[in-house]
Amino acid sequence: MRIPRVLTTALLALGLAFTVPAPASAAGENSGKTAGENYVALGDSYSSGTGAGDYSDVLCTRSRNAYPALWARSGAPASFTFAACGGATIPDVLNNQVQHLRADTTLVSISIGGNDSGFASIMLSCVLSTQTACERRLDEAAEYVRTELPGELDALYATIRARAPRAEVVVVGYPHLYKEGGFCLGMGAGKRTAVNDGADLLNEVIADRAAAAGFAFADARPAFAGHEICTSDPWISGSNIHPTAEGHEKGYLPAFEAAAS
Repeated sequence: MRIPRVLTTALLALGLAFTVPAPASAAGENSGKTAGENYVALGDSYSSGTGAGDYSDVLCTRSRNAYPALWARSGAPASFTFAACGGATIPDVLNNQVQHLRADTTLVSISIGGNDSGFASIMLSCVLSTQTACERRLDEAAEYVRTELPGELDALYATIRARAPRAEVVVVGYPHLYKEGGFCLGMGAGKRTAVNDGADLLNEVIADRAAAAGFAFADARPAFAGHEICTSDPWISGSNIHPTAEGHEKGYLPAFEAAAS
């Protein structure tokens, strides 16, 4: 998820990805499951690493600090395809990303659903407008999440399974963005609670449909607890509302590893 920028249209149209085979020496030094993995990372900016810096692909904001790249670098899988792209929606994954899945793909990660539910406009409303406007926009998103998102996720997950029939699939959720209670510059307590409640609903639906598809769910909320925006040690940037490099390393990566084990 991310607030749109001038490059959004271009990056969605390009849907770029890169494939990195594990170096022979590195693969030889690693034994067990990861060395034999053919890993494909799908999804939106919470998987591509928007906000984490050190980008290998600026258009899709694919960061070398994002949890898929960190996992691939430490685990040295047989192959790694980084297809996640900032700003991606479910149709973007279907049109531009799932083609990287193959019969020999063994591991897939994906975070998706935030942009489909209107993350960018929600954050604009909640940061710039009143409590009432913020809650109204969240209510609109909640209606979509309850009524339309489940079917869209079911169709996407079915496509992933059809294209990668042997793969372990880990669906990665979204963290709470804000500390609740106390003072937070630019965002009142009521708004922060409402935004986090919206994240809870989104995660609930995503986890439910992942379970129905037989996929694992990596819940990011416990991993990021105590490190939200306006805490003393935030792993989410208050300027772009995305996990930092530290958030990917200490939050997302352990959550993903636990779900994939």
